[in-house]
Amino acid sequence: MRRFTQGLYGYAVALFVCLAGAGLFLLVTPQSRDEHIPRLDYSITVANFGHGVPYGVWAPQQDPPGWVPNSNRIADGENGAKVLYLGYATAKREHAMFAQSDEQPAAGFASRMANSDKAVGTQQIGGVAWEQRFREDKNQRSLVRVLPDVTLVVTGTADWPELADLAGRLQQRPKG
Repeated sequence: MRRFTQGLYGYAVALFVCLAGAGLFLLVTPQSRDEHIPRLDYSITVANFGHGVPYGVWAPQQDPPGWVPNSNRIADGENGAKVLYLGYATAKREHAMFAQSDEQPAAGFASRMANSDKAVGTQQIGGVAWEQRFREDKNQRSLVRVLPDVTLVVTGTADWPELADLAGRLQQRPKG
């Protein structure tokens, strides 16, 4: 019995037993190769946000195909304003977020969400002009639309067509 617990032979046997046990464990453990992004329904969050703001809330009428809504929250903005955030994993598995608030000044909110205050162009989406902003060091693209009662920002690492797809699906829901 002593030869199994001493020397190089004993070390090799112990190593083999450990590796065999680990291999057996990996063999019987169920493994999933499928990607799993948690899907979070944002309808209750949007409804709750609508009860706390004095304007009709904007939200996607329908999510873009292949997109997964994976985060949503209501937060306090500057000067007592409320902010609604809806986050997505896009079909290309990039990040996109829609944020809206009646925070004043609107330019401050838009600049914080876009991480930039410099417009790089405009884009027509559904017959409406959206301001484009780009922050190269973060690979962040943003579409900004300032309305009289609310500021809308669609932002993320998604490309311009994906962000435009989300922006084009936004519709204002009646206050009530």
